[in-house]
Amino acid sequence: MYFLTTELYFPPSSETSTEGIIAVGGDLSSERLLLAYQNGIFPWYDADEPKLWWCPKKRMVLFFERLRITKTMKKVIIRNEFQVTFNTNFRTVISNCQKAPRKDQNGTWISNEIVEAYCKLNELGYAKSVEVWQNNELVGGLYGIDLGNVFCGESMFSKVPNASKVAFIYLAKQLEMANYKLLDCQVHNNHLESLGCIEIERAEFLAILKS
Repeated sequence: MYFLTTELYFPPSSETSTEGIIAVGGDLSSERLLLAYQNGIFPWYDADEPKLWWCPKKRMVLFFERLRITKTMKKVIIRNEFQVTFNTNFRTVISNCQKAPRKDQNGTWISNEIVEAYCKLNELGYAKSVEVWQNNELVGGLYGIDLGNVFCGESMFSKVPNASKVAFIYLAKQLEMANYKLLDCQVHNNHLESLGCIEIERAEFLAILKS
């Protein structure tokens, strides 16, 4: 396992552990974070752990033609139950993601350090958010890193049913219209699978990312 120094470097994906960890340590500077995402790597660790950098063997992604919108969600969208904006309240969105309860988790991996690091990336134009409103109240959203051809989703939250799904669907539609290659969702969960996401091999993901 590679231990990062002050040098701006990540090892090749071939050095990733069987668990999916490619490196340990380092910092959350904008330069290091961008280098990570450009190479299919993302940070994910608890507050009491050292910084862990991941490049899993299987990658959960959405190819836009596979986006699954259920009849229920189609009705929600047609009825205009929510209003959606893009990148207008990034800090509020990531703060809500930080506070959102997670099933089978005692806390959140989104530390205050993470919040500040990604807010800096937002100021630089790389981290972006989707906001979902209902009656002028922010009730859902998501954020991630925009690489220009791939959007790397990081986290989402929902205070009312369907709000995070609306954020995901609207983002996917916007990315598709802008000719992005895919929406990166990192690791498998049933919620993402229900929206049409699938797992692909790391090598395929990296090839798409660098194409």
